[in-house]
This record gives sequence, C-alpha cells and structure tokens, in this order.
Amino acid sequence: MSKIAFVFPGQGAQAVGMGKDAFDSFDHSRLIFEQADRALGFSLSNIIFEGPDEVLKQTANTQPALLTVSIALLEALQVHGMKPDYVAGHSLGEYSALVAAGVLSFEDAVRTVRARGQFMEQAVPSGQGAMAAVLGAERGTLAALCSAITAEGTAVELANVNCPGQIVVSGTAAGVEAVVQRGKEEAGAKRVIPLEVSGPFHSSLMKPAAENLQTTLAGIAMLDATVPVVANVNATSVTSADEIRNLLVEQVYSPVLWEDSIRFLIDQGVETFVEIGSGTVLAGLIKKIDKNLRVISINSISALEALKVNEL
Repeated sequence: MSKIAFVFPGQGAQAVGMGKDAFDSFDHSRLIFEQADRALGFSLSNIIFEGPDEVLKQTANTQPALLTVSIALLEALQVHGMKPDYVAGHSLGEYSALVAAGVLSFEDAVRTVRARGQFMEQAVPSGQGAMAAVLGAERGTLAALCSAITAEGTAVELANVNCPGQIVVSGTAAGVEAVVQRGKEEAGAKRVIPLEVSGPFHSSLMKPAAENLQTTLAGIAMLDATVPVVANVNATSVTSADEIRNLLVEQVYSPVLWEDSIRFLIDQGVETFVEIGSGTVLAGLIKKIDKNLRVISINSISALEALKVNEL
C-alpha cells in the first residue's frame, strides 16, 4: 500500500501574509498563532501578517514564523483525519516535523527555534560568512572543489544537498566567493548564485550556535516520536528522543541531506508527499528527485479545501 510523508519547509519559504487565511477561517489554526505570541512574549503574528519583509527575513523571526504557519496548517489538515507514515522537514522544517510526530510541544518548539535563530545570527560576525547555490554540478566534484578551497585556507562546505543539480555551499565569505569564481570551470557548474542570508548556515562555522542550542535543548522535554522522523543529518528514520536531541545539535553545522532523505522515503514505499507550510519549495525539489511522485502543497486553507483527502 502506498505510504504518505508529511514534509515541512525551512528558511527561504517565508512570505509576508502567509497563514492569514488559516488564522481567519479556522479556530484551531488561530490558536496556534496565539500560542506563539504568548510563548515568545511579542506579536509574532503581526510580523507574519504585516511584515515588513526585512523584519520577517531576520533569522530569529523567520524560524518561529515558518514553524507557526506550518503547524497552523497542520492543525487544519488533521481535522480531515489524515495521518502520515513518515515526517521530515528541511533544516528548520525538521522542528515542524517533530511537533507533528509528538516529540516537541508547539510552545517548546517555537521558543527553541527563536533561540536557534538568534544563536545562528550571533555565531559569525556579519559579512564574514556566506552561502551560494550551485546549479548543475555533481555532488562529488563540488565536494572535492570545496575541500581544495578549504585546504587553501578559506573554509567552504556543502550545506544543502537539495536535489540533482542543486546544492548549496556555505562557509567563509572568501571560500564561497572562490566557489563562485571557480565552480563552472572546476566543478562543471552551470551557474553559481550567491544567496542573501545572514550567516553561513549548515557549515562548521555554526558550531558556536550548536553549543548554545545544545544547552537550550537540554532543558526541553522531548518524547519518542509517534511517527518516524527522517533526520537531515543522516537521511534515515529515527524515533528515539535522545537520538533526536543529539541530531538537532549536529544539524546546525552539518549538511541538510534532503535528496538523500527523499530517496530514503521512496525506498520505504512513500509515493505521496504532502508539503505543509508556506510556499512550494519542497514540492519543486521533490519533483526534481522523482517526477513520478505525487506531491501536494498545503500552503493555504484554499489549497486544503481543494484537496480530496479521501483520494490519498
């Protein structure tokens, strides 16, 4: 029998106004926004719905905002009785997956990702780190180029292995610039596009943030997962709360193995992926991994209403 995975987007999927129709039309969703505001002690909802964009894009705001919208839409979806066989999330989205799997309470998750965002912003001084999207390069060839540049004294690493032909690198500003300059000739890239980000996420430069997050997570109650969670770090399923806690710390400075995670889920018999949250970024990546998969994006109440759940 075909299996279903719920997947949750990460940073970059945000947009001012996301989730507003869920807030307006569904009581359980509105409660999630209200819980987020109370847990954080300020109106995150106002930032989500009204912006401005430059405030929403601040990492410490983006992370709890995307989590809140994903869980608000999950609440609306669950009224239909739809349940996944697996859950996964892209980077920050892994926390949404953990809420869906009963590992974290929503309130603990929203406070944790707010702190995570602050730690990530503080880990590297502004301007010293960077990220870039590399299109068209093979993973092994690009990894070899990154290793060579790092050996020359400017660190750069694979950060997000998203889908065939799309990999994000992260590291020092000089290291990433070297990939921009050398990626086509030495790694066969078609394009290398610098990203507008506030830090070198998912690189070893984030280890100070990971240490702070480890302290925060030590004080958070976590339960074993009721649904297997596919972790970014190792692209395999996990249910143990202790293992999940350790993987969340490691995730901050390790590459997001998204393509590997989707291929693992395919191997487990998953044929339908339901993206829950802002945008359609994950749907696009999943289709590039296997165009035959069924992918549904629940990014609004209208999208949910258009879904015939009984057909899944």
